[in-house]
Amino acid sequence: MILPDLTADHALFLDLDGTLLEIAATPDLVVVPPTLPLVLDRVRSLLDGALAIVSGRSLATIDQLLKPFVLAAAGEHGAGIRFNNSTVEETPEGLGIPRPWSEALDAAASQWRGMFIEPKPHGVAVHYRLVPERRDDIWKLVRSLVTDDHPWFRLIPARKAIEIGPRSVSKGYAVDRLMNDAAFRGRRPIFVGDDFTDEAGMSAATRLGGMGLRVQEAFKGDPALVRAWLRRNIERSDKSGASLPAEGHAG
Repeated sequence: MILPDLTADHALFLDLDGTLLEIAATPDLVVVPPTLPLVLDRVRSLLDGALAIVSGRSLATIDQLLKPFVLAAAGEHGAGIRFNNSTVEETPEGLGIPRPWSEALDAAASQWRGMFIEPKPHGVAVHYRLVPERRDDIWKLVRSLVTDDHPWFRLIPARKAIEIGPRSVSKGYAVDRLMNDAAFRGRRPIFVGDDFTDEAGMSAATRLGGMGLRVQEAFKGDPALVRAWLRRNIERSDKSGASLPAEGHAG
């Protein structure tokens, strides 16, 4: 597949885990290349601010992983959206999963070693990467908590995980909202993602005249190749001749 060159009329939306970062055994063990914040800063300059992270992680976790870099972003599949002027939109405001659900998941995790609970402001992700044999048990438990017709929450399949999240948002919703930001408006969106939750973002990008790039197809399933693509675009467009430090070094 021939990858597009990023130009001044593009807007870029990037998933985090599995796209910019290699999947780890548990979310807290993910490794961020030390040059990634610099690369993102340079890409944002290339696109005049039309760059956003769209992730299942919370906004606070996105910022922690990418510090000191802070940018437009959508956390929890669009439940929290930060625009370029630092305004944060929370949808639906104040919604969190019921305490009995948290207690049921915690009780299961105490019995099933390797089941990892990732709490979020508006939901929760349950990871079974370390206990794949418990997949069916975990799905059965989560389905018993969240019915198909629940008015506020839905189940979101992910890679070796299942998430409970707000029904009213998706990564497609996040793209639609961010494309109304002044830096993004009128541009051709490119959404890069790797799993089921990213499909809505890719569909929105395509509907708005842009495209979706699946990591498995466009980058051989390798986040390092996504990062290399970003670096190539920086180097191609940089008229100053300033080179980026090697990925393993912050500079």
